[in-house]
Amino acid sequence: MEALTGEPASPAPPADGGALVFVGFMGAGKTSAARTVAAELGEAALDSDRELERELGEPLELYFDREGEALFRLREEEVILRLLAREDARVVSLGGGSLCSERVREALGRHTVVHLEVDPETAWHRASGKGRPLARDRGRFEQLHEDRLAVYEAAAQVTLPPAGRTAVRHAVAAMQALARAPRGTRLVWAAAESGQYPVFFGRGLLKATFFWPTDGRRFAVTDENVGELHGVPADHRVTVPAGEEHKTLATAEHVIRELARAEAEGGDLVVGVGGGVVGDLAGFCAAVYQRGVRHVQVPTSLVAQVDSAYGGKTGVDVPEGKNYAGAYHQPSAVICDPSALETLPRVELAAGYAEVVKTALIAGGAVWGRVRSGEDPDDKTVLSCLRTKLAVVAEDERDAGRRQVLNLGHTVGHALEAATGYSLLRHGEAVGLGLLCALRLSGRGALRDEVAGLLEARGLPTQTDGVDVDAVLALVERDKKRSGGTVPFVLIEAPGEVTPGHEVEAAALRAAVTEVLGP
Repeated sequence: MEALTGEPASPAPPADGGALVFVGFMGAGKTSAARTVAAELGEAALDSDRELERELGEPLELYFDREGEALFRLREEEVILRLLAREDARVVSLGGGSLCSERVREALGRHTVVHLEVDPETAWHRASGKGRPLARDRGRFEQLHEDRLAVYEAAAQVTLPPAGRTAVRHAVAAMQALARAPRGTRLVWAAAESGQYPVFFGRGLLKATFFWPTDGRRFAVTDENVGELHGVPADHRVTVPAGEEHKTLATAEHVIRELARAEAEGGDLVVGVGGGVVGDLAGFCAAVYQRGVRHVQVPTSLVAQVDSAYGGKTGVDVPEGKNYAGAYHQPSAVICDPSALETLPRVELAAGYAEVVKTALIAGGAVWGRVRSGEDPDDKTVLSCLRTKLAVVAEDERDAGRRQVLNLGHTVGHALEAATGYSLLRHGEAVGLGLLCALRLSGRGALRDEVAGLLEARGLPTQTDGVDVDAVLALVERDKKRSGGTVPFVLIEAPGEVTPGHEVEAAALRAAVTEVLGP
């Protein structure tokens, strides 16, 4: 193991002069979150609704109904601008419609804006029946929720899921760490049953040697390709051979023994710097070393940045199947710098595109709309994909139901990788072929043709040869999600309508696989 130069980063300073400003839709819990954070920081929480109500001398609902929304927004704007200009403003919560004001949005520029997410069902349950003028008609309420979402996201540097006060308290230190990050860095909080962690997303994070958390020694695991390109501040480094064929128990043993020789301890961090292979391997080693130590993911490939770095799945391959040895082990943080993608060979970037298509099919809506346009995935698309993954994992961490949709295209894809010894097809190439099989099994011929066109435009194969159909089918039958003698498939009705747990007929599966293996 090689010792690296450079000291770990110092603890995060408080945000430089600005406030943490909580925004979000009605019923998101902004006031409660602000009070929780203020208590953690030893500050006072300021609330624009309470301040406006004090100034008006009557409940906001009465003033809104009597004077109308236009005048209400003007009075609200005046109050908010004064609050944001106060020198003692450290934690502030704003009303749900406050970002309708351009002047308010401009004033937020010197502050850290935190968007508290809430789904329309929960918001309606919390807000209706309380006399709120804009929470009397459910149809209008839900449309307003949809319309405002983009405004909140455009203004926010931090996104917190609806995970309660515990998540808010845990996120305080990470929110403060944004003061050390390059301008434009976003923080998305990931919540799962077994753990919560920040995802820092922004250009220049690697160049700025940004890192979080700041305690413990860092043991970087990287491969021969990535290690020369991206330096992460660390105390030690373990370099492994590049490629899926080296994601094995033997390589894991090498990493674990290197950690032991360097006397890595429970308070230290294993840092996976690289693509999906390195991330899976580093996470697995962290999960089993001394029965579990912390780890941080630093994804540098498109596959890893949109998918594999999040959710806590770790593992290595055996000859009988992909990721047959593995564990769920949530990271302590993910540091995602999309500028790292500029160092990838075009063929590797193209291979990762299949995971972008898969995630867009699951998300539907605007995410699918951007991807189907055929444009190269930009930062917004990568961020949307990772947030889709995090939302699914938050709902189902252990693959008991909803999370299985993330396996779209992977049942056949993993079998294709194993059948070719993990050397003929890159993971993304195999997933692309698997997507085409899943779409054929779903009976969605037109959508299959559209996806095939997207893959072909990136130079990805829509057919491959030299692979035996029976070998692939045999490996499908051994898929690790097999239950009760059958292998469940993820199928799709339409973009945004993806469901797991489907049985497929053997003849239909053979036909779908044969189609991608060529004549």
